[in-house]
Amino acid sequence: MRIKEPNVMALDGVRALVFDVFGTVVDWRSGVAREVEPFLKRHGAGSAIPAAFTDAWRRRYSPAMEEVRSGRRPFTRLDVLHRENLEAVLPEFGIDPALVPASELDELNLAWHRLEPWPDVVAGLARLRASYIIAPLSNGNIALMLNMAKRSRIPWDAILGAEVVQAYKPAPEAYLRTADVLAMKPDEICLVAAHNGDLAAARACGLRTAFVPRPTEHGVAQTTDLHPDQAWDLVASDFIDLAERLQL
Repeated sequence: MRIKEPNVMALDGVRALVFDVFGTVVDWRSGVAREVEPFLKRHGAGSAIPAAFTDAWRRRYSPAMEEVRSGRRPFTRLDVLHRENLEAVLPEFGIDPALVPASELDELNLAWHRLEPWPDVVAGLARLRASYIIAPLSNGNIALMLNMAKRSRIPWDAILGAEVVQAYKPAPEAYLRTADVLAMKPDEICLVAAHNGDLAAARACGLRTAFVPRPTEHGVAQTTDLHPDQAWDLVASDFIDLAERLQL
């Protein structure tokens, strides 16, 4: 068996690891689909595939944030965007939003607060936390991140991200204002993400980068982000492997 070489020097000078969350830390697709299934059955759409509904809901994620990034809309937290997107996607599956109680839509919207981490996450973060400040750098809002962390015992040192810096990734402000909040230079921070585009945007702002692929984020037929697109500072198979490469 080949022994992996440690990569401690790859992050020399880094003081904080910040993490993309949806897809990198948590399995959003399976978690949301699990809660969507009984909802669809209750509203006469039981023949619909829960994962397809989840994907349709998620497809509205980036366009909704782009309204904020472009300046066409003031900063609006992700919970609000998710709730609007949920109502907008219902007709695609034959459900009239006017016939669904608002309280039921509100509860389904909280599925994003109850997502499960990938199996390696909690143990891996505990090891990484021994030597680095760790925090989310997510487009998710503060309440969402807190609820998710409390539920799954994700050991963040702080909750950072879009609502803190009032900017959605991949806008440069999302990365640069995070560095400012931490009172650090950008190259003292490493973004850990399963998405090459997120890492490219972070690198353009001076952050260090670590790629951890999640090859089933979008299901077993996933074709994107299976491999690193650039020579990121570190590439690891999961968070435990990342800790091992950093000799933690």
